[in-house]
Amino acid sequence: MFANNKTTELQLRAATNIIATTGPVIPVSSEDDIDTVTAVSGTGPAYFYLLVDMLVQVAVDLGLDYDAALALVLETARGAGEMAEQSGETMDSLIARVRSPGGTTAAAFDYLDTTDFRDIFSAAVVAARDRAVELADQAHAAGQD
Repeated sequence: MFANNKTTELQLRAATNIIATTGPVIPVSSEDDIDTVTAVSGTGPAYFYLLVDMLVQVAVDLGLDYDAALALVLETARGAGEMAEQSGETMDSLIARVRSPGGTTAAAFDYLDTTDFRDIFSAAVVAARDRAVELADQAHAAGQD
């Protein structure tokens, strides 16, 4: 949520209460930040669905039953999300806790580190943000503020 300097305390409380009915209220410092929120949080579920789908498909390709693979991936996602939320640790710290030297996670990350995985994913999020900016500009131009 963004509130400019013309927003009264009463308006801010009312808007916060309304938005809070759908989830946490995350204040941002500028209206432009809303486009980044859209790219990260609005588009974000699809990123996770893609990762779940990819993990399930690889597990099936490697011989697991689809239902078992899906259950494993979803439980892993749930547990990782809860751990990330509750631990207070950085993502690097959480990764390091799982990534033992010479282990399976290290092998996977060593491979990912030889690719442009992080750059590609970052570019995808920037593309989503840029599209959010374009859509907002179109709406402003059409008077649909």
